[in-house]
Amino acid sequence: MNFINVEHSSLSFGEKILFSDVNLLINKGDRIALVAKNGTGKTTFLKLMAGEIKPEGEKAKIEIRKGLNIAYLRQTPDFHPDMTVLDTLMDSDIPAIKAIHDYELAIYQGNTEEINKHITIIENLEAWDIEAKVKEILFKLNIEKLDQQIKHLSGGQRRRIALAQILIQNPDVLILDEPTNHLDVEMIEWLEEYLSKPSLTIFMVTHDRYFLERVCNVIVELDEGSFYHYRGNYSNYLEKRAERKENDSIRHEKVKKLYKKELEWVRRQPKARGTKAKSRIEAFQRIKEEKNNVVHEGVLKFHIVPERLGSKIVEFHNVSKRFGDKIIMKNFSYKFKKNERVGISGVNGSGKSTFINLLTQEINPDEGKVIKGETVKFGYYNQEGLLLKTDKRVIDVIRDIAEYIPLQKGAKLTAEQLLERFLFPRKQQQVYVSQLSGGEKRRLYLLSILITNPNFLILDEPTNDLDILTLNILEDYLLEFPGCLIVISHDRYFMDKLVDHIFIMEGAGHVKDFNGSYSEWKTRKQLELEEQRKISTATTDEPKIKKSKKAPEQIVKNEIKSIEKKLAKKEQEKAELSEELNKHLEDLDKLTELSKLVGEKVKEIEALEALWEEWVEKLE
Repeated sequence: MNFINVEHSSLSFGEKILFSDVNLLINKGDRIALVAKNGTGKTTFLKLMAGEIKPEGEKAKIEIRKGLNIAYLRQTPDFHPDMTVLDTLMDSDIPAIKAIHDYELAIYQGNTEEINKHITIIENLEAWDIEAKVKEILFKLNIEKLDQQIKHLSGGQRRRIALAQILIQNPDVLILDEPTNHLDVEMIEWLEEYLSKPSLTIFMVTHDRYFLERVCNVIVELDEGSFYHYRGNYSNYLEKRAERKENDSIRHEKVKKLYKKELEWVRRQPKARGTKAKSRIEAFQRIKEEKNNVVHEGVLKFHIVPERLGSKIVEFHNVSKRFGDKIIMKNFSYKFKKNERVGISGVNGSGKSTFINLLTQEINPDEGKVIKGETVKFGYYNQEGLLLKTDKRVIDVIRDIAEYIPLQKGAKLTAEQLLERFLFPRKQQQVYVSQLSGGEKRRLYLLSILITNPNFLILDEPTNDLDILTLNILEDYLLEFPGCLIVISHDRYFMDKLVDHIFIMEGAGHVKDFNGSYSEWKTRKQLELEEQRKISTATTDEPKIKKSKKAPEQIVKNEIKSIEKKLAKKEQEKAELSEELNKHLEDLDKLTELSKLVGEKVKEIEALEALWEEWVEKLE
């Protein structure tokens, strides 16, 4: 079923053409990712899809199926600052969502009459499943304090609320701009599973390559203003793209040879007077333009000579740190070694940034000590540290810090060359910072750290807003980096490629050192969980259904009677929970907990009823 059809659409920004005469068809069940370099129009195209801007071109048109419900996740959500989290999340005309909003609001207000009223409405709408889904989304995205006003939240909190809001609405089409930003790894893995449902239709921009691999079934690349369509996941895209680039390279070599041949002819001509000669010169100009219109993707092949790193680097000796009642680190000891590559993983709020601040001695431990070697020169890319002077040119931002990075055998990597390696061609180096896209500014900030030539590099969420091509270049750079490296990132692909072991921030002050990649740690954790489930399943008292319809009649009747007893018990438990709920109208936390239990009890009853029906069928 065709949902959205984009035809012959173009868009430019001043003299810069973002895309020209592009076509895109979105069918029901498509999960499409748009891939491109920063600054080439990815977010602009999403805005066009969401109807916020109009395409250019005489033949341009966007056809959207009548009655289609589209939800758009922006990089910067636009919420009313005085609205509460609850009102923002449940801002909908859908009766079931409105009923859940009113029910949650009644709980916060402690209004018994309204609570009972909306419990009845939810039951009549059969919306307990939706209520359970809302609870799951809020829990997985760590959204609490539903009475808090939006204006008091951080940018990351607002992004999670915006994501939760559109998931709760359950639209026909999701348009997502970098949905994994500001999520920790566990949130991303949950979202990955949630968005992989075949019933969903998605068009998104993301740099998370595991996400692309596991969620998407179509990749669209925006390259030099044109769309290239690849059916399949990220692996298939890489394979087909490599084939296209190879074919482009062969064609470009032919163009170069033709250009040389035609150039010799043009130089021999004293003046083109005839129509045929003029036509050939015009053709030569087109060949010249095609020859020059080739983008060479950055490849880093050089060996940096960093500042000397002594035998003593950074040492933690029985370090403990807490903020109020929250313990971040407890009796942690570790000595960093030369050329060590460490990842730091943990849920949001587990203390990853605090670990870095202790390491760099920005804060002091409550107990123990952190010793820094005299030769250590930190380079710290802080996700909150984007402070670039917008009235400066790109090249001047880098030159003001350093003119070059020293290489082996006395060679130098100049500021201009470093910028070129990271996809800032000489022409763009003269552009003012204010003219850069968000991703380009991130890339420039990263280079302002690298040009200092540190011997201990710390990257706190470096992949946010960087395109895939830049990430590959950065990974090549870091694989050659000869100093110590610490990476905090929700990008599992990035972590797997670069780090040798991981500090897992487990909470309650525990820091576990896992020798291996993030994926290896996740695999081990899943095996442990599966083992626990097996033990739990072996001890469950749930009745097992015999698949054979030839089960003796008495056994079937016994099972039906057993289920009926359990149903009666669950109904009684539900009634008791409802009575208990009315006794705690002043305790908002207790009300929230009890309302969740009521919803869970309803689902248990429904499951038993379905089980009862299956056994009854065996008597027929």
